[in-house]
Amino acid sequence: MVSSVDPYVVEALSRLIGRCVLFETTRGALEGTIIDVKPDHVLLQLHTRQACVRIAEIVWTMPL
Repeated sequence: MVSSVDPYVVEALSRLIGRCVLFETTRGALEGTIIDVKPDHVLLQLHTRQACVRIAEIVWTMPL
């Protein structure tokens, strides 16, 4: 699968680095703190573990 980079989404997520957010993904909801943002994925701190979430799988996001 090939997905294009959406620079507006990457920029918006980059402004939320260090903040707690709620992501609704195609697999369910995730709540955590954004650690880093890359063109294709977001690194999220979930309590004691980290998750790498593909931007293409994010349906919507909300800062908490």
